[in-house]
Amino acid sequence: MSDQLGPVFAALADPTRRRMLDAMLLQGSTSVPDLTADLPISRQAIAKHMATLGQARLVQRVDRQPAGREVRYQLRPGALHEASAWLAQADAAWEQRLGRLKQVVEGKVEG
Repeated sequence: MSDQLGPVFAALADPTRRRMLDAMLLQGSTSVPDLTADLPISRQAIAKHMATLGQARLVQRVDRQPAGREVRYQLRPGALHEASAWLAQADAAWEQRLGRLKQVVEGKVEG
């Protein structure tokens, strides 16, 4: 796994961060105050989770005009392409090995 994928999978491992990403999928963008209203955790915890998502390059700040005080975030386009490709490759290799094992167990080929 490349060093770039570690932070992505670590960020996605947390259910709160996945809920935050779901909110962005539904709404297009969100803010810390919006998420604080939707989730049973503090504003500081939301901000910390958002920082983790940002470090994993899953979200980005939305440029707003005119500049307001509220920072909004959206999903970064293509952020999951590398992780998705790795998962597809791992899945294919897994299926191939399981298929081979099945053939050996069924006596269709020798181990």
